[in-house]
Amino acid sequence: MKRTLDVATSSLVGVARLGHGWSVAHTGPRPEKLLELYEFEACPFCRKVREMLSVLDLDAMVYPCPRDGTRFRPKAKELGGRAMFPYLVDPNTGTALYESDDINRYLAKTYGDGTVPLALSLGPLTMLSSALGSAFRAGHGRAARPSKAPARPLELYSFEVSPYCRLAREALCELEIPYVLHNVAKGSPKRAAFEALSGRMMVPYLVDPNTGAAMFESAEIVSYLRRTYGA
Repeated sequence: MKRTLDVATSSLVGVARLGHGWSVAHTGPRPEKLLELYEFEACPFCRKVREMLSVLDLDAMVYPCPRDGTRFRPKAKELGGRAMFPYLVDPNTGTALYESDDINRYLAKTYGDGTVPLALSLGPLTMLSSALGSAFRAGHGRAARPSKAPARPLELYSFEVSPYCRLAREALCELEIPYVLHNVAKGSPKRAAFEALSGRMMVPYLVDPNTGAAMFESAEIVSYLRRTYGA
């Protein structure tokens, strides 16, 4: 019953955002080094940036900063001076930014064609729908759980609007597990390489270099993460 409810409410997040983050568009130059994103899954402002990453087909090193988190929140504050999220660091240009709208404009200009999609440009309407999405998940992906830190970051193949990917990202966030986010939304040229790696075009797909584990299925991923890294 809980699993059914989780999938249903996670799906409603995508409905609230009208499916934004489903497909790739407006792409431009590719960064040589991974972008670094300090964020937490339930944050409606962070969701806007994750949607932009999916649309622009950009990967990122994600440092989860849930409420009461002790692993990356202090680092974000040390780097930027404020415990405010999202916080983007681009090692390719030396740029560091707060504010989701500023981040999205920067990403569009630097790694896109300069276009911020309409669904991310509607001001209060964009924020209202993103906040509504967070409300559907009733705080999941907001607060830290006791956990053990992995020696190396995990890797997650995902795209923003997928309800199943969201459940995996929530677990990673709550356990403060850093991970490389590989976006493979519809139209991504990275899909062929991903399918060659995993054997099929299905997400989420989690790879843990610390244990050699690799798996599909959000329920299996959540169980694995809690069993392996939960305190």
